Amino acid sequence: MKRCKGILFFALLTASYLYWQDNGIMVTKYCYQNKKVPSSFSGYRILQLSDLQNKVFGKHHKKIVSVIQKQKPDCIVITGDLLDRNRTNIDSATELISYLVKIAPVYYVSGNHEHQSGKYHDLLPLLKENGVFILENNKETITKGNEKISLLGIKDKSVNANYQKVLSVLSKAEQTEFQILLSHRPELLSVYSQYDIDVVFAGHAHGGQIRIPYIGGIFAPHQGFFPKYTSGMITKNHTTMIVSRGLGNSTFPFRIHNRPELVILTLE
Repeated sequence: MKRCKGILFFALLTASYLYWQDNGIMVTKYCYQNKKVPSSFSGYRILQLSDLQNKVFGKHHKKIVSVIQKQKPDCIVITGDLLDRNRTNIDSATELISYLVKIAPVYYVSGNHEHQSGKYHDLLPLLKENGVFILENNKETITKGNEKISLLGIKDKSVNANYQKVLSVLSKAEQTEFQILLSHRPELLSVYSQYDIDVVFAGHAHGGQIRIPYIGGIFAPHQGFFPKYTSGMITKNHTTMIVSRGLGNSTFPFRIHNRPELVILTLE
């Protein structure tokens, strides 16, 4: 009897794993309200894609592209780990990008996997060729009418001191009233909140990989067990961070109670 229960449990776990790997992309929608949002940007929709880890949803990315098209984003932000260090496929990643840039402007920062794959310097020129805005310790201004917002980006693989140094420069240079930061790592919220940054998009935690109802994620890199920042909208001081649960997996192949996720943030 115990053996039968064990087999049944394994079968259910396997079925759950296969279902969430190949189906069920979840779109999580947030509304962010702030008087600092320029009036012409009210209703502006930002789609976040994070931690794809070279996963493919549908042949030639057809499924995920269809889901993104239906959201009608004004821009798309990628917060790292487009590649996976264990099964790196630059051609697959750039194929997806070639579709995304036709939907909306795409802004990118790296994650740890791009650097650990050894293919980071091969990927960047291909992203640029496809028209992606590379925000590796850099800044871009988005203009609507006579109003502007700023997108800042942090290159991954920096230590805390470098994050602080980069942010101190970026957050002040050509400062606009409303600023958004793209960074792979959510565990550094206490650093981000020290600067005049309104919204941060982050990933990296994979939603804690296995999620327990009312408790949250079990484990996240650089946060350990029962991590604090794995999903959702978190505010510290005047900074609000959006943490994506991401789309793919890497070393640990399971996502339990943790559907692949795209995020839409609407500014008001």
